[in-house]
Amino acid sequence: MTAPGQPGHSVNDLNLLKRARKSPRSGWRKAVHKVSGGAINPGESAADVVHRDLSERVNQPVRGDYRIAILSLKGGVGKTTTTVGLGSTFASQRGDRVIAIDANPDLGTLAHRVPRQTRSTVRNLLEDPSITRYSDVRAHTSQAPSRLEVLASEQDPAVSEAFSEADYRKAIGILQSFYNIILTDCGTGLMHSAMSGVLDMASSLVLVTSPAIDGARSASATLDWLDHHGYSKLVERTVVVVNASRRGASTVDLDQLRKLFLDRTRAVQIVPFDDHLAEGAEIDLELVSKPTRRALLELAAMVADDFGYHGQQQPQPFQPGQPYPGQQQYQPGQF
Repeated sequence: MTAPGQPGHSVNDLNLLKRARKSPRSGWRKAVHKVSGGAINPGESAADVVHRDLSERVNQPVRGDYRIAILSLKGGVGKTTTTVGLGSTFASQRGDRVIAIDANPDLGTLAHRVPRQTRSTVRNLLEDPSITRYSDVRAHTSQAPSRLEVLASEQDPAVSEAFSEADYRKAIGILQSFYNIILTDCGTGLMHSAMSGVLDMASSLVLVTSPAIDGARSASATLDWLDHHGYSKLVERTVVVVNASRRGASTVDLDQLRKLFLDRTRAVQIVPFDDHLAEGAEIDLELVSKPTRRALLELAAMVADDFGYHGQQQPQPFQPGQPYPGQQQYQPGQF
């Protein structure tokens, strides 16, 4: 009994509901649950619980927009594949809008990895005088089955080389008003004009390397360059992806490779070889093997763990007809 003069228990203090077991997602547990018509529910397996926890991490709320730059100094390590895989995982798990922009000045292939719904490119977006709502931007993007949208780079070498830092900043200024997560597929160089804007505006980095000595050296050199050019804080928030883009076991000690990068960065994720990703064609997350999908989900969770960081400077959102921060007034047809 409650003592005289003491407040009694409120309804909120009482556990009135008997929590039902969550339905199993896989294995014999799912089979038993399905065959019994739901009458027998063995509950979630340990793997199901881990999967649910990863999904909850991926679904952490984003305040404003979060910008992820995916880069590598060495070609052929799966940077664009990682961009689409990570972006598709975010888009399929979350309910908000996710877009990937191709900032590669050398005929980027990002748009070839999703069904092409438009011939429009980032240049067409910048020259569009009527961007006032989401549907205006959507007219310039292609969408994968996962709901990931892609904004293509120019395929004319003369034009794509002219994609500058100012262009990139203006493109992001538009996208950040309509998308919660923005991924940038960077080129393999750090010195081309757009990279300055990419690094300045990035919330975090995903550095892609291969399970090979030359790939590790290239990735370490990238981190050194970033440290020496004022991006030490960004290095600390980097997630390294060791991507097996070729079939066969690596002779490199992956545990030692992981320790090497963990000394400098926030997290390291190993992504195994996958036949579908290695095709170099359109990527459908449903066709990716279970181990690789799990690795991509873990990668997305690692990146999402940084969503709550409040120390980054948020650029002002795009307002049609208003100047971009630090830039001259944008005029349609200027580019």
